[in-house]
Amino acid sequence: MTPLPKFSVIKTDFDALLECTGQIVILVSDDQKLDAVSSWINKVTKGALERFLCSEEFKNLLLGNTLSLAYPTDLYVKSVMIAKINSNATIAQARSCGVKITKTLTCEKILLVGGKFERIADLVEGIAMRNYEYLDQKTNTNPKPLDVRVMVDNLAGQAAEIDTKMAMVDGVFFTRDLINAPANVLTTTAFASELSALSELGITVEVFDESTLEKLGMRTLLCVGQGSDSPSKVVVMQWNGGGDEAPFALVGKGVVFDTGGISLKPAGGMEDMTMDMGGAGVVAGAMKALALRKAKANVVGVVGLVENMPSGNAVRPGDVIKSMKGDTVEVINTDAEGRLVLADILWYTQERFAPTGMINLATLTGAIIVGLGHEMAGVFSNNDRLCKQFIDAATAEGEGAWRMPLAPAYDKLLKSRIADVKNVGSRAAGSITAGQFLQRFVKEDMPWAHLDIAGVASIASESEFSPKGATGWGVRALNRMIADHYEMKEEAASG
Repeated sequence: MTPLPKFSVIKTDFDALLECTGQIVILVSDDQKLDAVSSWINKVTKGALERFLCSEEFKNLLLGNTLSLAYPTDLYVKSVMIAKINSNATIAQARSCGVKITKTLTCEKILLVGGKFERIADLVEGIAMRNYEYLDQKTNTNPKPLDVRVMVDNLAGQAAEIDTKMAMVDGVFFTRDLINAPANVLTTTAFASELSALSELGITVEVFDESTLEKLGMRTLLCVGQGSDSPSKVVVMQWNGGGDEAPFALVGKGVVFDTGGISLKPAGGMEDMTMDMGGAGVVAGAMKALALRKAKANVVGVVGLVENMPSGNAVRPGDVIKSMKGDTVEVINTDAEGRLVLADILWYTQERFAPTGMINLATLTGAIIVGLGHEMAGVFSNNDRLCKQFIDAATAEGEGAWRMPLAPAYDKLLKSRIADVKNVGSRAAGSITAGQFLQRFVKEDMPWAHLDIAGVASIASESEFSPKGATGWGVRALNRMIADHYEMKEEAASG
């Protein structure tokens, strides 16, 4: 797995600056004012820092960007990097500055001088989020994790905040690794094993095999994987960090590889279908983040792990399958398989846990990419309050999300002549009819949101916070939403 950057927090210490042999990063505002540490560095380097700050190079440097002084006088470091950022920087500006720092680092060992900068944890988040590269399948690589000492004045407060950020980043990296892994490595069995290991963090994990799923009546899920040699599984993860209240539920589609089945996809680009388990990957990362930061909330994650392959035993177009709920589904297109997986696990989650609310995530439709591109996920919901909670959290975390419509008028596109419902409609409103199909398996009084993450789970070009490939989109937003709305407050917990 990709090593997580190492961050340690220390009290402001001039001796540590003298002993540093890697790279020092200092923060300077555009008014050129130096804090105590920067003034000390300027004195040690015989005014080199001050001369640089008076230069045209610094004047023309955009906020959030960096420049470096190589091999400064009377310091052992290879360079002093100056990051230009104001003390009143926003969260987004601090994160972006952290990204720029990562992209211009020249050493693995860094001393980041934070001083009194209030957004240091957000800046650290940007550094960590961008310091990712998937190398698991490459030989002769020995990646060295970034080692950053963060020097601050407020040791206790900043250390706790950075620890919380790194728990979230750990969840993002876990999601990225899962989504980036090739299908012959991340089989359904291997995926279930990765999730079982989360029990070491205090998460209760159950893995259901095909015989158990048959007894439960998860026939729409099972039909997706019946053409594959990889056994279908459902994994239930429970984090019980709250009181006696019912949990909030996260439900994920985990198709480890999607050929389209009998409705075979075109060959071009099919290799990217290793990412079709992205919804389950985000659920897994969110659960890991919640456990690592010991969230005071009850959250259950349920994921369906299958592989969609063509074979003599594969489900066919025209087959009619009875869901766990009891509704019959006419399979028109076997490449619309994710909604068949979600139908059963959505129903199971409600029947077993009666959650306070439920969000499912899935790389569900190409239609959402046509509508929203790779900048935003589509959000479909039956509940304005839950929808706003998630979109507000996603916006705060810089993860694009846009609400899409649901309406009974679209149900007519899913009417079947021989069954209760078809699994697809026409080309028109493809992502909406997918949401309408899923809503059929959501109880009337259950607050629910469906996130179609097909455009944001894995991308072909780098984003601000991630290289090409898996982004980890959704882990930060879900973590924030749980923290803001579903977590016990300190006074309630102590009272």
